[in-house]
Amino acid sequence: MGSVIAYYKIFPTDITISFDYLKQKIESTLPEFAEIQGYSEEPIAFGLKALICAVKIPEDKAGVLEELEKKLGEIGEISQVQPLMVRRVSR
Repeated sequence: MGSVIAYYKIFPTDITISFDYLKQKIESTLPEFAEIQGYSEEPIAFGLKALICAVKIPEDKAGVLEELEKKLGEIGEISQVQPLMVRRVSR
């Protein structure tokens, strides 16, 4: 079974939200088939930062991207989830 890594830019609802807290919320909300591969932060403007999240998911399961984006969108501290890129993981 192959895998892909989906990259998302996640915008918090407020600049005061801790990214450590947000990471914990993301990890506890992810579907069982998804696995976090890493995080980075990207400055936007006026103190606002976005969280870049890399999530490993199986490539042969139907509807995983939609389910993943829905789960991320259900987190109250996230105002927007922007898909950036999906790439296949080399074996």
